[in-house]
Amino acid sequence: MAFTEAPDGTHRYRATCTWSGSTGAGYDAYERAHRVEAPPAAAALELSNDPSLGGDASRLDPEQLVLAAASSCQLLSFLAIAARARIDVTDYRDDAEAVMSHDEGPARIAGIVLRPQITVAPGPSVPRVERLVHLAHGECYVANSLATPVAVEPAITYSV
Repeated sequence: MAFTEAPDGTHRYRATCTWSGSTGAGYDAYERAHRVEAPPAAAALELSNDPSLGGDASRLDPEQLVLAAASSCQLLSFLAIAARARIDVTDYRDDAEAVMSHDEGPARIAGIVLRPQITVAPGPSVPRVERLVHLAHGECYVANSLATPVAVEPAITYSV
C-alpha cells in the first residue's frame, strides 16, 4: 500500500528526496539533479530543475510532476466513475498544460488545463459522459488539494 491509514481514516504518504553535491561555486555551478523515492513503489524518480533554471531537460521537474499528478488523478477518477456507471471507456488521452506565472507575487503555477480526449463504446450520450468527467473532477484528490485553478475541457468520441 502506498500510504498508511490512521484509525481516523487519514492517509499518510511518504517520500524521500535526496541530493548531494556542492553549492560552493555559486548559483550557476551546482548540480540540480536529485532523486525522489516513495516506498513501497520500487521506481525512483530522477528529477532536475526546469532548464531555464539550470536544470537537465532530459529529466522531469517538479512543475511537470504537479501537472502529471493532476492529469493522472483526473484520469483515474473518471475511469472509476465510468466503470461504476457501466460506460465502456476504450481510450483516454490528456494533452494537459500548466502555465507558470512570475507576475503578481511569488512564482507559481497559475493555471492547469486538462484536455482529455475520451473514446467510449456507443451507447451513452456525449452530455452524460461530459457530466461524468466533471463529477470526476470534483472527486479528484489532487485538483481538490491545489490552490491553482484546474479546468477540464473534454472531447468525447465513440469507438467504431
